[in-house]
Amino acid sequence: MTLDKARNRYIPMSETMFYILLSLREAMHGYAIMQHVEELTRGRIRLGAGTVYSSLGKLEGDGLIKTVAEEDRRKIYQITAVGSAILKEEAGRIAELYKNSGGLL
Repeated sequence: MTLDKARNRYIPMSETMFYILLSLREAMHGYAIMQHVEELTRGRIRLGAGTVYSSLGKLEGDGLIKTVAEEDRRKIYQITAVGSAILKEEAGRIAELYKNSGGLL
């Protein structure tokens, strides 16, 4: 998928997609992603297996992540260049929202 098509499809993105892509800056399998997201969000977000694996399938099909290895029947995924560009754009969008919210927090 081209960057423009990915941008149109994924921005703005759900928290689930954001945290999955963020996690995959390092290669990891689905269960490790679930643990990583729960740790990052201090338990606020607990991803279910169905959510993670359907999201991984969509992200891989669209070229934002790729399988880099397989260990004990577990696929190991990592973000691609397109995925990194989309993640960076979304992080910038979120930063702008935060900046423009002023002193609300």
